[in-house]
Amino acid sequence: MNKIQKTDHFYLIDGSGYIFRAYYALPPLTRKSDGLPTGAVSGFCSMLFKLLEDSKSKENLQKPTHFAVIFDSARKTFRNEIYSDYKANRSEAPDDLAPQFEYIRKSVLAFNLPSVELVNYEADDLIATYVDQILKKGAKVTIVSSDKDLMQLYRKDVRIFDPMKNKFISDEDVKNKFGVDPDKVIDVQALAGDSSDNVPGVPGIGVKTAAELINKYGNLETLLKSAGEIKQNKRRETLLNNKDKALISKRLVTLKHDAPIEMKLNDFELKRIDKDKLYKFLREMEFNRLLSSAISLYGEPDFSGEKKDIQLKEKKVEIDKKNYSLITEHSKIDEWIKEAEEIGEVAVDTETNSLDPHQADLVGVSLSSKIGKACYIPIGHNSKKCIDKGIVLKKLKPLLEDPSIKKIGQNIKFDFIVFFKHGITVSAMEDTMLMSYVLDAGKNRHNMDTLSEIHLNHKTIKFKELVGSGKKQINFSEVDLEKAKDYAAEDADITYRLYKKFYKSLKEEKMINIYEIFEKPLLRILADMEIHGIKVDNKFLKTLSTKFEKKIEKIQKEVFKISKKEFNIASPKQLGEILYNDLKIADLKKTKKGSFATSATVLEDLAFKGHKFPQLILDWRQVSKLKNTYSDSLPEHINPKTKKVHTSFLLAATTTGRLASSDPNLQNIPIKSEDGRDIRKAFVAEKDNILISADYNQIEMRILADLADVKELKKAFQNNEDIHSLTASQIFNIDINKVNQDQRRKAKAINFGIIYGISQYGLAKQINVSNFEAEEFLNSYFSKFPEIKVYMDRTIKFCRKSGYVSNIFGRKSHFVNINDKNYNVRNFQERAAINAPIQGSAAEIMRLAMIRIDKKLKEQKLNKTKMLLQIHDELIFESPKNEVKKISKVIIDEMASVAESDQHSFSIPLTVDLNTGENWGALH
Repeated sequence: MNKIQKTDHFYLIDGSGYIFRAYYALPPLTRKSDGLPTGAVSGFCSMLFKLLEDSKSKENLQKPTHFAVIFDSARKTFRNEIYSDYKANRSEAPDDLAPQFEYIRKSVLAFNLPSVELVNYEADDLIATYVDQILKKGAKVTIVSSDKDLMQLYRKDVRIFDPMKNKFISDEDVKNKFGVDPDKVIDVQALAGDSSDNVPGVPGIGVKTAAELINKYGNLETLLKSAGEIKQNKRRETLLNNKDKALISKRLVTLKHDAPIEMKLNDFELKRIDKDKLYKFLREMEFNRLLSSAISLYGEPDFSGEKKDIQLKEKKVEIDKKNYSLITEHSKIDEWIKEAEEIGEVAVDTETNSLDPHQADLVGVSLSSKIGKACYIPIGHNSKKCIDKGIVLKKLKPLLEDPSIKKIGQNIKFDFIVFFKHGITVSAMEDTMLMSYVLDAGKNRHNMDTLSEIHLNHKTIKFKELVGSGKKQINFSEVDLEKAKDYAAEDADITYRLYKKFYKSLKEEKMINIYEIFEKPLLRILADMEIHGIKVDNKFLKTLSTKFEKKIEKIQKEVFKISKKEFNIASPKQLGEILYNDLKIADLKKTKKGSFATSATVLEDLAFKGHKFPQLILDWRQVSKLKNTYSDSLPEHINPKTKKVHTSFLLAATTTGRLASSDPNLQNIPIKSEDGRDIRKAFVAEKDNILISADYNQIEMRILADLADVKELKKAFQNNEDIHSLTASQIFNIDINKVNQDQRRKAKAINFGIIYGISQYGLAKQINVSNFEAEEFLNSYFSKFPEIKVYMDRTIKFCRKSGYVSNIFGRKSHFVNINDKNYNVRNFQERAAINAPIQGSAAEIMRLAMIRIDKKLKEQKLNKTKMLLQIHDELIFESPKNEVKKISKVIIDEMASVAESDQHSFSIPLTVDLNTGENWGALH
C-alpha cells in the first residue's frame, strides 16, 4: 500500500446522515418487481454518485485520493452508559426504512468504496478519530455532512461540506450557528443541550445565551466556577443548580478522538469503479435513471461475450390456426369466460365497421387466454350465424370490468372506447403496443403486423386481404365468417403471445416501471379525454375560412405583381421557373430527382437574405395550410351526435415519449402567429363552463439545467430570475439590468435552439445575424455554460456507442442511424439524441402530472371538471365557473409537485402558468 502523503486528501462521508436525509427528502419509492421500499437507497445512491463526480470535477482543486463512508452501527453507544436517557426520545426507524439499511450498505460496496462502522460508537466518533489520524500524517480532510455536531471538528485542513446546501461550511457559518469560534462549539452545545438527542443541557439556557456566556468566560468549566458572580438571578440560579447536567452534557456532545478503529487509512484509497458490480446492483434495485447516468459516465459494462442477441437463436414460431373457434352459440361463450377467469388474463380484440371508435359499430369480439387458442364471436356480420349483440355484451361485461383479470390488447384504448359506447368500462388493461414502445422506441413501428414479424417470425393475415381496397373495398361486416374468424382470432392469439414475450423482456431489461408508471395509467385518462372531446364553434370556423381566403388573395396579388404574371403558386415546377429563370433571385438549385428546389428551407434562406418574394410564398403557404388543415377541415371532424371534436391521442408515435394526436392533429396549430391563435379561438367551452390552460414554464430549459447540472441556470431558476435575460447578460458580458429586448430575444433563441441542437447557420437565420456572429454567440454561450457542452458531447458519445439515450426517468430512445455514413442523416440523429433526454423528460413529467391530477379530481369528487387536451407542455381543462378557483389550485399544486415525484427529485422548481377564458385562443 502507498504511504500517506501530505498531498493526500481524504473524504469522510457521514453515511448515517445521508440515509435520513435521503429518506425524508424524497417521496416513497418501491421496487416494482417485489414491492421492496427503495426510496432511501435511491436517494443515498444518487447523493453518493453526485458527490463522487463533483469531487472529481475539473473545478475541484482538492480532489479526493481517499474516500470512506462512515455509519452508525446501532442505536445504543457508550453515551447511554454516561446518561441512560441519551437519545431516548428517538423513535424506531420507520417500517419502510428499516429494510433499506442492508441495501444502503451494499450500495457503498457496489461503488467500490470502504464502509466503516463500529459497535458502541457513533459515526461522528469514527470521523473525529480518523480526522486526528489524517492530520497527524499531514494530509487534508473533507467531512461530508449536514450534521451540526461535526462543526466542532472544523479547523485548518479540515473542510466540512454540507451536501444539502451544496456548500462548504465557513468560520462565519459556525459563528452564525453557535455564536462562537469552532473550538468553543462543544461548550455552547453543553450549555444549550439538544432536544433531538435528549442532551439535557442547562434549563433556560439557549444557544444565544450560551454563546454570550462562553465568549465572556472562555469555557464551560470557568463559567461554572464563576457562576455565583453572575448578576442575573435566574441565570445564576439555573447554572448553580444544574452544574452536573452541564458537565454530563459536555461528555455527551464531545466526540471521541480515540475510538478503537480497525480499518486503516490506507484502506480508504480511492479505487476505480467496478462497472459490472455497480451496474448489477443498480439493475437489481431497478434504479434505471441512475444506471443510465452511470453508463453515460463510465461507459457500457464489460460483457464477457457469452450474452449475444438471443432473438437470433430463437426458432421460428409456426402459428397453427386449428384451435381457433367460431362461437355461434351463447353457451360456448361461458366456457371462454370461465377459462379467462381461471387464468386471470385474456387478450381482447374488437372488430368494427369503422376506424373511428366514436362512430364505429361493433361487428365482433375475439378472445385468447392460452397461446395458440383463440375464438371469434361474430355479432354484427351479415350472417344468420351471428349471436345477439345484447346477450354477448351482457355475458362479457362482468369479465371485462373485473379488475382482477388482465385485459390485454394491441392499442387497447380503441377497444376501451368501443366497449364504453356499449355500456362496458374495461378495467385492468395491458397494451402490447405500449410494451413494444417502451422497449424499442425509435427502432421500429409498433403495429401488430410489424411486431409479429419481428418477434414471432410470423406474417399475419392482412386486413386488406379480407376487405380489399379502393372502390371494391367491403365493410368488415360483409366478410365471410370463417375468414373473419381466422383473422380476428389470430389478432387475439398474436396479442397474447406478444404480451407474454414483452412482459418478460420488460422485467429483464428493467423497463417495467416505465410501462407501469408512465404508460398504463394514461390509457384510461386519454380514453376519457377522447370520449369527452372538445366543443368547436363551426360558425366561427366558416368566418375564419373566409378571412383566410381574402388574405390568400391579397398575398397572391403581391406575388403576381413581383412575378409580373400569374402562375400556380402551389406548383413547385411553376414556382421554380419564376424563382430561378424569371426573377433569378438565386443560383439554380435542384432536388435529387432533378426538379426545382422550392422547399421551405430554400425559401427561408432566400428570405433571410432580404428577398420579399420568397417570404410572400412562405406566408401564402402558411395561411393556405391553416385554411386547408384547420378552418376548412375541422368541421368534418365534428361528431354529428356530440357536436364536438374527438381527437385521438397517440401514445406510441414519437421517439421521446411525447404524445401526438390525429384525426384531427391538434399538436401543430401555430401559437406565435395571429392566424394560429385565431384557429384556437374556435375551440370553446360549453355553456356555464370555462376553459383553463395550465402550461409548464420553460420546462425543457429547467430539465436541461438539471440534466447537465448547469449551476448558473439552476441558481437562476431557483431564484425565479428571467432565464433569457441571465443568458443575455452572460453571452454579451453585461449587467443583467442592462439587457435590452433585442439581446434577450437572441438569448432566448439560443436557449431554445440549444435544446434542439441548433447549428450556427440555423441560429444565424433565426436571429438575423451573420454566420460568424452566430458562431461567436454559441462559443460565448458554451464558455459561460460549459456543462451544457459537456452534456451534449457526452450524450452523443454514449449514443454512438450504445445506439440509444435515456431520459431522467430511464425511458430509452433508440437512434439506429447515429453512425450513418451520410453526414445529414448522422447529424440529424445526433441533434435528436441531444434533444431526446430533455424533451422525453418533459413528456414524462407531463404524463405524471396528468395521472396525478386525474387521481386528485376523483379523490375530491370534482367530476364536472374534465381534462380535454394535452398539447406539448400545456394541459387544457373545462370546468364549471364556480369550481375554477378550487380546480386551479389542484392543477397548479399537482403539476408543480411532480418536481418531487416518486421517480426523480429535481433540483429546480417547476412553475406553471395558468389562464382561463371562454375559448382556447383567449388562454394565451
